[in-house]
Amino acid sequence: MKINGNAIRPGMVIEHQGRLWRATKIAHTQPGKGGAYLQAELRDIRDGTKLNERFRSSESVERVTLEQREYQFLFSDADMHTFMDNETYDQVTVSVDLIGEDQVPFLAEGMAVVIESHEGSPIGVQLPEKVVCEVVEADAVVKGQTASSSFKPAVLDNGVRIMVPPHIAAGTRVVVSTADAAYVERAKE
Repeated sequence: MKINGNAIRPGMVIEHQGRLWRATKIAHTQPGKGGAYLQAELRDIRDGTKLNERFRSSESVERVTLEQREYQFLFSDADMHTFMDNETYDQVTVSVDLIGEDQVPFLAEGMAVVIESHEGSPIGVQLPEKVVCEVVEADAVVKGQTASSSFKPAVLDNGVRIMVPPHIAAGTRVVVSTADAAYVERAKE
């Protein structure tokens, strides 16, 4: 589907220079001289290279529609991760590159994820926004530190290090954002 160059939004996938790109950042610019344009930071879906490109409203770009299906995470084998389609029971194996090195520790057996594919080949995996993890190690609270909004380091059951509020102790289950590995709240159980 063709769209105007100034209609690109973050997260959209476009075809440009014969490759698939995901827009990560955009900025509308109107210089004092000349026409307005959209400055877009694009990331290649296949190899992760970045490209900064300017698009004018008179230009048109091809917006790519991706097929999104829900899969269930089964297991990991070295750098490959296997998922199962919940409807057809077909299995697909993807590499760490499609998931993201920082996202892999949050994968848990049986977790529901969304796999994006283009023309039958997977190009991306979306984990849930938040997951519940257990704190296995947390530093002791320093006396007097509770008055301010201070945080202390902690290690989760998946090995990820995060910063948590002083009242969180080892054995506490917490909700963590998968996007930036940040503490959200104490898990309600």
